[in-house]
Amino acid sequence: MDIQSKPLGVIGLGLLGTAIVERFLDHQNLVVGYDVDAIRREHVRTLGGSAATEPGDVFSQCDVILLSLPTSDIVASVVEQVPAAVTSSKTFIDTTTGDPDQMVQLGLLLAGRGAAYVEANVAGSSQQMRNGTATVFLGGEPSVIEDNTGIFAVFAPQRIYLGPVGSASRFKLVHNLILGLNRAVLAEGLYFADSLGFSPAETLSILRETPAASAVMNTKGDKMARREYDLQARLSQHLKDVRLMLQEASRARVHLPLSELHRELLTQADALGFGDADNSAIIEAYYAGQEKRPAPTDHGRTAGQLR
Repeated sequence: MDIQSKPLGVIGLGLLGTAIVERFLDHQNLVVGYDVDAIRREHVRTLGGSAATEPGDVFSQCDVILLSLPTSDIVASVVEQVPAAVTSSKTFIDTTTGDPDQMVQLGLLLAGRGAAYVEANVAGSSQQMRNGTATVFLGGEPSVIEDNTGIFAVFAPQRIYLGPVGSASRFKLVHNLILGLNRAVLAEGLYFADSLGFSPAETLSILRETPAASAVMNTKGDKMARREYDLQARLSQHLKDVRLMLQEASRARVHLPLSELHRELLTQADALGFGDADNSAIIEAYYAGQEKRPAPTDHGRTAGQLR
């Protein structure tokens, strides 16, 4: 497929959706974006894309539509807004980290209307998507993925096929469980070091030279040490993901004790007002109630910042 011959649609212009738009624009592709937030739509225009005022406008202009929405419930509601527009000419590529069972049902619904549906769950932050280093887990019909190779080559140069619809979203929960617990462990370790009189920044410097070093230290360690949470991925979104993990664990009749503790920590950080901060703000759950150092009031964000 020649992805420059017709605009691509992107519905959901948050952190990840905007990064996807930037990837396609950087490769000289036409993009039509939609979001309920008018400020985000205007931002896409400033980047060089077009903005639609409703999902139906995206459906009418684009045959391939990428979905980057907070939950699978919202994905389903967007698709159902314009049922007549969902035809055999449409392909939906869903980057949402959602409920795997709901995504399977959505795939069946779209298939019943002749449309194609592919999961494309992103393992990485919006910044990693922007610079092309994120890994994307794919689930769906191999023939549909093959037909859209040009599209995946742009926004998912590092991709792994995992099986039919449902496979990618389930594996994404496995990935996010391990990554999120790495963040929680790092937060606890830095808090522990601080309580023993070691500077968090110096602690990071030392640990990076030891077997305890991790990729999470490089992406989140400095944010935690400074307690400044410039936004890469929202804490509230990961709390949603952990709830999905525990839901899937219940379906599989397995127990995830560390994830249950993780949910408590994220819930506490969210209640402290850090839900819209970067997920590195989980460390604030440890500092809660202490007067040792005041938490930053702006969570590392500047007024009017979109991402």
